[in-house]
Amino acid sequence: MASLEGKTLFITGGSRGIGHAIALRAARDGANVVIAAKTSTPHPNLPGTIHSAAADVEQAGGRALPLQVDIRDDAQVTAAVARAVATFGGIDILVNNASAISLTDTLRTPMKRFDLMFGVNVRGTYLCSQACLPELIRSAQAGRNPHILTLSPPLNMAERWFAPHVAYSMAKYGMSMCVLGMAGEFRAAGVAVNALWPRTVIATAALQMIPGVDVERCRTPAIMADAAHAVLTRDARDPANSGNFYIDDEVLAAAGITDLSAYAVRPGSPLLPDIFLDA
Repeated sequence: MASLEGKTLFITGGSRGIGHAIALRAARDGANVVIAAKTSTPHPNLPGTIHSAAADVEQAGGRALPLQVDIRDDAQVTAAVARAVATFGGIDILVNNASAISLTDTLRTPMKRFDLMFGVNVRGTYLCSQACLPELIRSAQAGRNPHILTLSPPLNMAERWFAPHVAYSMAKYGMSMCVLGMAGEFRAAGVAVNALWPRTVIATAALQMIPGVDVERCRTPAIMADAAHAVLTRDARDPANSGNFYIDDEVLAAAGITDLSAYAVRPGSPLLPDIFLDA
């Protein structure tokens, strides 16, 4: 089985949820993981800090570098990338996981929240990609199979995916547009750029932002971690392996994993489909 051993991953928002799960999956291979997130001290309502995540990575068998980073801040991102390179010698993989969510309609979305979603989701994804790409290009030149993986949905310009939450949809699709454009821009350099999105709602702390969601009808972040691992170990120089908008269960099916019951919070419960995916 392909491995991420010795590779360096820069994961935004890696202190909890899906980013944390991807970090641990890479750590089990013996990867180096940069946890770039805002939470350095315990949050009153949400679990996990950059330090607890780093400890989890080390316990799982990897090496960790916890960095407090607001990905909206150019200087902080540039400094974090420099620290990662100084510590591990380079960067092979960027996971754009950090995201802000507000499933509110136009009249109930304060501009402060609008700006947060665009600052984190769109600008943050673009900024982190821009900052890491020189290192990823060097990784390609060294034959180290570099990837950018962004947690964003397939581009679907259907009214039904915009009308209930215009601002959030634009912000998530902005991340996906980064994938589409950068895949074409950097394919010849040997850097693969892809998106990954879950078929079903994933049980993370972000669910607190969505009232009424039954966690028992969700899957755990482990399914996204295993799907991400499968994508990140594919050959980045194969043109077919860049510019894709992957869905977690399809990635696992391609890897021969079709029994997904182990990923259910409550096996047997009907699963909630995630947004942005047509039936």
